[in-house]
Amino acid sequence: MTRIGQLLLLLAAVGLWVASRMTWAVLESADGLGPPKTTTLTGSTWSAALVPVAALLGAAALAPLAVRGWALRILAVLLAVVSAGLAYLAISLWVMPDVAEYAATVADVPVIALTASDRQYPGSVLVLVAAVFTLVGAVLLLRAATRPAATSKYAAPATRREDAVRDAEGTGGDGMSERMIWDALDEGRDPTAERTEGR
Repeated sequence: MTRIGQLLLLLAAVGLWVASRMTWAVLESADGLGPPKTTTLTGSTWSAALVPVAALLGAAALAPLAVRGWALRILAVLLAVVSAGLAYLAISLWVMPDVAEYAATVADVPVIALTASDRQYPGSVLVLVAAVFTLVGAVLLLRAATRPAATSKYAAPATRREDAVRDAEGTGGDGMSERMIWDALDEGRDPTAERTEGR
C-alpha cells in the first residue's frame, strides 16, 4: 500500500514537471510599431508553483522511508490539501471566461496591444491527473499510517531476541528458539553452552 502511494506521488511529480513545460496559453499582440508578436505561456509561466510543488511531491514520495505514525498522517493530510490546490489550478484555466488579461499580466504583455488569445488544455488536464494521483497517494499513506506496524525481518538483533524469547516462553520451549540460536552464532557465542548453563 505504501509503495503504491509512493509511486503515485512520483508519477504526480513527473506529471507536474511535464505540465510546467507545456503550452498553456498563446497571445497575439501588435503595438503598431512593428510586426505582430506571438507570446507562448508555459505552465511554469502560468503558475510559478508547478515546479516547486513537483519537487515537494518527489520529496514526499521518499518521506515514508523515514517517518511513521502521526508524522505520516500529517504528511498525508498536507498532500490532500496540495491535491485540492492542484485541482483548483487546473480547473481555473477551463472556467476562466477570458485568459487574455491574466496571461498578458504574467507574460508582461500590454493588454492594450493584445489582438488575440488562445488557451491550451493538455497541460491543465495533466495537472488534474496529478492532483488525482496525489489525493489517492495521500489516502494510501494515511491508511498505511493507521495500520499496526508489522514485525520487520530487518529488526535490530536485540528486538529479534526479545521476540524469540517471548515465542519460546509462549510455546513452553526450553528458552532457545531457532532464531535465538542463529542470532547467537552471528554474534560469535555458543548457544549450546548457554543452554547447558541454564540447566
